[in-house]
Amino acid sequence: MSATEDKSILTTLPDASASGITPMLAQYLEVKTAHPDSLLFYRMGDFYELFFGDAVDASQALDITLTRRGKVDGYDVPMCGVPFHAAETYLSRLIRKGFRVAICEQTENPEAARKRGNKGPLRRDVVRIVTPGTLVEDEFLPPRENNFLAALGEAGGASSLAWVDLSTGEIMVESIDEDRIEESLARLQAAEIIVSDQPGKGHLFPEGETRGLVGCVSFRPARDFDSTSGQKRLCDLYGVTTLDGMAQMTRSDLAAAGALVLYLDQTQKGRALRLRPIEKRSSAGILEMDPASRRSLEITRTLSGKAQGSLLSAIDDTLTSAGARLLAARIAAPLTDPGEINARLDLVETLKSDPVFRDEVSSALKSIPDLERSLSRLGLGHGGPRDIDAIGRGIDAAQRLSGAIDQRAASLVASETLDRMASAFRMPAALAGRIRNTLGETLPLLARDGGFIRQGFHAGLDDLRALRDESKRLIAGLQANYCEVTGITSLKIKHNNVLGYHIEVRNTHADAMLADERFIHRQTTAQALRFSTTELADLEREMSGAADKALALELELFAELADEVMAQADQISTLAHDAACLDVAAASARLAERWNYCRPELNTSTDFHIQAGRHPVVEQMLGRMGEHPFVANTCHLSETDRVWLLTGPNMAGKSTFLRQNALIAVMAQAGLYVPAETAVIGMVDRLFCRVGASDDLATGRSTFMVEMVETAAILNRTGERSLVILDEIGRGTATYDGLSLAWAVVEYLHEVNRCRTLFATHYHELNALERSLDALSTHAMTVREWQGDIVFLHEVAPGGADRSYGIHVARIAGIPQPVLDRAEAVLQSLTEENAPLSASVVDDLPLFSAETNARPVAGKSEEAEAALTYLDSLLPDTMTPLEALEALYALKKHRNEA
Repeated sequence: MSATEDKSILTTLPDASASGITPMLAQYLEVKTAHPDSLLFYRMGDFYELFFGDAVDASQALDITLTRRGKVDGYDVPMCGVPFHAAETYLSRLIRKGFRVAICEQTENPEAARKRGNKGPLRRDVVRIVTPGTLVEDEFLPPRENNFLAALGEAGGASSLAWVDLSTGEIMVESIDEDRIEESLARLQAAEIIVSDQPGKGHLFPEGETRGLVGCVSFRPARDFDSTSGQKRLCDLYGVTTLDGMAQMTRSDLAAAGALVLYLDQTQKGRALRLRPIEKRSSAGILEMDPASRRSLEITRTLSGKAQGSLLSAIDDTLTSAGARLLAARIAAPLTDPGEINARLDLVETLKSDPVFRDEVSSALKSIPDLERSLSRLGLGHGGPRDIDAIGRGIDAAQRLSGAIDQRAASLVASETLDRMASAFRMPAALAGRIRNTLGETLPLLARDGGFIRQGFHAGLDDLRALRDESKRLIAGLQANYCEVTGITSLKIKHNNVLGYHIEVRNTHADAMLADERFIHRQTTAQALRFSTTELADLEREMSGAADKALALELELFAELADEVMAQADQISTLAHDAACLDVAAASARLAERWNYCRPELNTSTDFHIQAGRHPVVEQMLGRMGEHPFVANTCHLSETDRVWLLTGPNMAGKSTFLRQNALIAVMAQAGLYVPAETAVIGMVDRLFCRVGASDDLATGRSTFMVEMVETAAILNRTGERSLVILDEIGRGTATYDGLSLAWAVVEYLHEVNRCRTLFATHYHELNALERSLDALSTHAMTVREWQGDIVFLHEVAPGGADRSYGIHVARIAGIPQPVLDRAEAVLQSLTEENAPLSASVVDDLPLFSAETNARPVAGKSEEAEAALTYLDSLLPDTMTPLEALEALYALKKHRNEA
């Protein structure tokens, strides 16, 4: 029986007046009642304990033992716990499963408890609430991915989306149309979103259903989304009286961003937040892609949800975690401003054209730790000595970057940008020296573990460490001194739990010791006398407190150093961002050199000219497998030829060709070099891609319904600057229905949307549209027939295909030969009659006849009948090997004669 079925345990929270409630449980209930939506990690000694329903949930989620502690109202109290020193491991598992965890620590020391009369246990309170969107520790976070917390706010009939990565400090807000909410969430892939618990446009997930757009949903009171309160919170956060110097924010922007900041304050329990100045994003400056298009193009994840095989995995050659996150953000949100894009491309060109400079930059980048996350942890009070050390090492590496920039060729196209970066890299140089002089070589993760201040940095700390670590030497020295001044060579300094450190001599030396005023008599035994001295008492007192004092002093020095770091936080943030930009540019330059990518030309036309374009993922896959080289293809779309109708067989490369052009557009507008000989792209404002479809069982939609919903979104939202990629529209229904729908969709895209379109289909009848639609041209994947088989050339050529070679592909897939033979016969009948399947053809179909299902389709000759008769006469169980071989030869003879 499971714990939840065990009637002897109490899983619901009891009333504080229930029988059996101890002072400790009363305190637990008080804290837990204030945090009903979180698992409560209640610190007791070296463990975090959980009780009642929390214990049951945690024991099941973590697969740990559920025990019991006392009784309340006659029921056992369920309990489980995790070790304090290993809590991060268990926390990570709980957060991945969608739990919120409130960390409850002791907030009172024994001295304070004595002052209030020692009533009840030492006070405890929640010091932090850990949620999926508020993680900052490296143990919880993928180093090369952002961890966004988002908030959806409404005011004045408008909506806004705000998001923050607490681990890096970046915070942004965007005014957003209601029909683009899902698109923006798909771009962010936030770990958590907070929304109002009151219905409205922002009430996107009424049942907590995320539709795969975010990790989890947290509902907050509607009052948290008040725009006036939100403005005050933001002003308080940044210490300003107006936000106009940062961004022009609407009421809905203030509602979303204010709710976000309040949630951070609530989960961090009042710790000072160090966030960058809030940035106002405009959807007009970003290439729009709906969730279906992102899934289809596999930009950051494949259709199976894996990173490997995505566009990001193919082009990510970055050397730093911050660079990897920046690259992912750029391809998730490509730009539409040619000026901004070309500024990024200039930096790539600079690093590509000067290999020596690029190598020096890359060498320095390898030494840069994750400055953004270290800075964020220090700002929140979660950082440790390793975080400060990481910042010091990052600043040192930045000096190397600055030196490399100073030595580069002055003629490089991005010189102005590089000069600004070099200046930013030099600014916090003195801080690195301060960090090096303060910290030792071996550093603990947490400051509370001590031992991280360099020996010789602080004389007082060195003395305390000497008392702590060299007590035996100090005691031995004092003992030798007493032996010398008393002349008693047998004098010893000993220690016990009653007297502590004391001097012991035999009774024969009693008179001499008692006559010396320096020695204070403490105890007499049958064999010895014991004494103390003021000097020994002082030394003991210093020794007993040395460890505590040493740690306290180290923590004080750590806090001073952390304050110095945070005083230059803005400069360090700028340094970190610039280094990430260099990392992305250098990665694109290396990729361009390795795979022969080109710099795209972006303009304001509606042209789309890709000469010898390639699919970046497939090309690399073929290279790793040692297969034939990728076959490049050209795509030229223009105002007079804006719709390409593409036909040809499956496996010939249609889908690859479609996707590669979409991915080239994404890479170009993200500011990266692209896999082509040349690329001239008129800015794309919206990219729609529907290649392949599946059903959506969660919403009860069939594959065809999903296809139609996605197609409807494309037709309703596409404009002249859009790029549309469509594959096999109408294939999920009856042949004539599908053909009619595909026909009408092509006409609508051509006549109404007037957008650049690549439309792949197996409906060869659509080739006739070339005669009636002026800006449509037909193209086909080329194949060659050879000795009854076909060879896919993977080339796109002008003209339409007149057949799909589906039966040939079925043969490659291993369909049984009788099925293939019959399919050929049916196809020939349909082709000749140009009509649906006739009754006579169905009647002759052996696959539908039980009587003939196992027999060959063709008519049987007398020789074949004889062979079958002979086969029936054989008895394999009684045949010798020689008889079996002779029978095989006989069958072979019958086969040749037939």
